[in-house]
Amino acid sequence: MMRYAALILLILLIGLQLKLWTGTGGVRDVDSLRQTVAETRRANEALKARNDALQAEVQDLKEGRDAIEERARSELGLVKPGETFYQVVEPAASDAPTPPQQK
Repeated sequence: MMRYAALILLILLIGLQLKLWTGTGGVRDVDSLRQTVAETRRANEALKARNDALQAEVQDLKEGRDAIEERARSELGLVKPGETFYQVVEPAASDAPTPPQQK
């Protein structure tokens, strides 16, 4: 009788170990979830850094006239009265003269 009980317990132990290592919610799933959590944390840190930079830019635009002036000059092409605006245009590759080919 004791042998049967030991055999049943051994089979039960093997079944539980098998489920632990290969079944749903086992070690593989836990490792996969840990990796996903780590990736999500890295993404969140990058997004937090971006949000902090944007928040600083918003604060600068609210308080500083220099940032507003810089934006107006670079994005809208505005100039102050009395200034002269010069725009230098580089020729495109297709507009450039082609050198003569040698034979």
